[in-house]
Amino acid sequence: MNIGLNWLPEIAFTYMLIFARVGTMLMILPAFGEKVISANLRLSFALILSLLMFPLISEYLPQFNKANLMSIIFILLYEIIVGLILGGIGRLIVSGAQTAGSIIAFQIGLSLAQTADPTNGGVQGAIIGSFLSFLGIALIFATDLHYLILAGIYDSYTIFAPGSPLIFGDIAQLAVRTVSKAFIIGVQMSAPFIVFGLVFYLGLGILARLMPQVQVFFVAMPANIAIGLILIALLLTMMMGWYLTHVEAEFNMLRGAG
Repeated sequence: MNIGLNWLPEIAFTYMLIFARVGTMLMILPAFGEKVISANLRLSFALILSLLMFPLISEYLPQFNKANLMSIIFILLYEIIVGLILGGIGRLIVSGAQTAGSIIAFQIGLSLAQTADPTNGGVQGAIIGSFLSFLGIALIFATDLHYLILAGIYDSYTIFAPGSPLIFGDIAQLAVRTVSKAFIIGVQMSAPFIVFGLVFYLGLGILARLMPQVQVFFVAMPANIAIGLILIALLLTMMMGWYLTHVEAEFNMLRGAG
């Protein structure tokens, strides 16, 4: 009895298409694409997730046509581009924590205290921003928001059907909107520290005019840092709750509107 294997090329082609988009997105998306996670672990997870999504997504994918090599290459490039776009927008969504941390560090006098940010590829950044970014990623897993990200990967096949034209104008508008929303949430998270900085430095300016012989800013710097750290301890729960609400709303929007 002969067993036909004619179905193997089509299965391999379909799996390769799924992995092209899923693997690209998981390389960039927050929580799953962090540089602190081993590359082998991320690759293994992408392969397993592509296999799990195979029976759910295969109906959305085009049929294998071995006679048309250019169409195969075009579809593969399309899937990679879609993965880069959605993964990049997902990464922009969580950038508000780094913005908030940079503003807070500047207001409390710790802007020069920098360290490698593990969520941004090890790039040097303000230590408060690195702390908030890493805490935000940890809270995404703690609050199960990573399931929302996985659901977004599946929903992307209904929004960006393979082979459908990419509307780069709308994608650019979405990217600009995402950046603006991330900046807004960063400013909102750091708003108490902006007010504190304005009041504190205004008071120091008045004291410096009243006592020009005293180095007021140098003397008051430890108090500035101490009060800032106390404010972080008091407001951290509120800030991260606001941040998680923003992340959840933006990922829900991305799933529904693409």
